[in-house]
Amino acid sequence: MGFLRAKSRDDSFYQLLADSAREAVAAAEMLTQMLGASAEERENLAPRLKDIEHQADEATHAIIHKVNSSFVTPFDHSDIVELAAALDDCTDFIESVGQTVVLYRMDGLMPEITAQMEVIVRMAELTADAMPRLATMKELKDYWVEINRLENEGDAIYRRLLRDLFGGAVSDPIEVIKHKDIIERLEMAADAFENVAHRVESIAIKES
Repeated sequence: MGFLRAKSRDDSFYQLLADSAREAVAAAEMLTQMLGASAEERENLAPRLKDIEHQADEATHAIIHKVNSSFVTPFDHSDIVELAAALDDCTDFIESVGQTVVLYRMDGLMPEITAQMEVIVRMAELTADAMPRLATMKELKDYWVEINRLENEGDAIYRRLLRDLFGGAVSDPIEVIKHKDIIERLEMAADAFENVAHRVESIAIKES
């Protein structure tokens, strides 16, 4: 099957995966804009973030349809489907943060949440850049190593945020609960990008 895949490779799979990853970048950029906006402005921006999430779902469905209708795939069917689902998770987690911030009508956010968001944006950008390189399986190690480094950086920010949150940086108990939820959802988004990188590493090792 390795020979058959090499002779009959369908490069559209890589384009579809790249399309899905770019939706995660768009979602991260939109969420960054939302977090810096007022509560009223966020309500106006939320539908745009939801549209991006719908487009990500469509990209995932396109990949799965392509897998199910193709006899020959560039690598294992299950690996493609799992990678597509992992990419979709990234956008889903980002979108959940935006919807929750709107729901909570939070006027102010702890400043270091910006640093947490910057890590996620960078992870999204690196992921989108990496997807086309699956075609050759080259220059991917730097990607998953950097994603792992960024996830560690995000973990450190997450722990500092929790420390400050419960150390009195936010005084209102209800606001503490709201902040904790947002911070944890952002951490889940970062973990989702690391999961994508783990899947890419597994595919690269399997195909080498």
